[in-house]
Amino acid sequence: MREFSTGDLNKQVGDVTDAASREPVVLTKHRKPRFVLMSYEYYERMRAGAHRASDMPVEHKKLFVAEIDRLARGEGYDDGS
Repeated sequence: MREFSTGDLNKQVGDVTDAASREPVVLTKHRKPRFVLMSYEYYERMRAGAHRASDMPVEHKKLFVAEIDRLARGEGYDDGS
């Protein structure tokens, strides 16, 4: 999965959105993953349950598990900004 900083998003919106049209991309802030940008079609497939954790690429599973653990600790969406 490609990564872009939030600054990259401001400077290179075309490159970032082109990459997100092919696969979800991670947007980082202060070198920490903060957001995932993906195509609307991919989002709709996820909402419909077309993707299962067992079908995810390894790097996606790692991010998914880390976020589930973080939410389980009660950290919510607060990114400290």
